[in-house]
Amino acid sequence: MFIIKAEKRNEGANLDNLKQSGQIPAVFYGAGSSTTSISIPKIDFKKIWREAGESSTIKMSVGDKNIDVLIHEVQVHPVTEEPIHVDFLVIDMNKKIKVNIPLEFIGISNAVKNGLGNLVKVLHEVEIEALPKDLPHNFEINISKLETAESQIFVSDIELPTGVIMITNGEEIVASIVLQKEEKEETPAVDLSAIEVEKKGKKEEGGEGSPEPVEGTEKK
Repeated sequence: MFIIKAEKRNEGANLDNLKQSGQIPAVFYGAGSSTTSISIPKIDFKKIWREAGESSTIKMSVGDKNIDVLIHEVQVHPVTEEPIHVDFLVIDMNKKIKVNIPLEFIGISNAVKNGLGNLVKVLHEVEIEALPKDLPHNFEINISKLETAESQIFVSDIELPTGVIMITNGEEIVASIVLQKEEKEETPAVDLSAIEVEKKGKKEEGGEGSPEPVEGTEKK
C-alpha cells in the first residue's frame, strides 16, 4: 500500500514559497469529492510516482481524513522534468474503473538477434476495467515469442489477472517484427530533355556548316 500525506492549500498561497519548502501544489477530485487544492512533499511523491505509476492505488491522508486516489496527471518542468503540479483522482474501492496500464517489454527476440528484422513496439499501454484493488501495476510483454519475421504479439495474448477485463481491442498488435530493407545503390536518373537538346544542337550545327554554292556555278 502506498501512502502519502497532504495538506490543504489556500488558492492564494504563494507557489514559489511552497516549492522552496519542498512541497508540490496539487489537487484531488472525483468519486463525489469536490476539487480540493492541496500540497504534498516532493520527495515522497517522486518515490511513489516511480513505484506506483498511474495505475496503483494510493492512500492519501488529508488532516483526519483518508481517501483512496490514483495519480491522474503530472505536470513536469520542461527543462528539469521535475514534477511541478499533480492531479489525483479520488476513487471508490467498491466500484470498477477504467485505467490505462503500461506495457513493459522483456526478453530477447531471436528474430532481432539473428538479424531477420527490427522490433516494432506498436502499443505502450492498454485500457482495462477492474476494481481498484485488482489493478495491475503493468503488463509484461515477453518478446522472446517473436522468433520469425512473421511473428506478432496481439492484445489478446496478454494474460489478465482475475477480475480484470480488457477494453482495448484484442486484435490490435502490441509488437511485431519488420523485415530489414537492403540498401540498394541508386542509379542516377537520366535527363532525357538534356539529351534531346544536345541532339538538336548537333543538327543545327551541321546545317550551318553545309557547303554553299560557288559563284558562277550554274545548276544544270
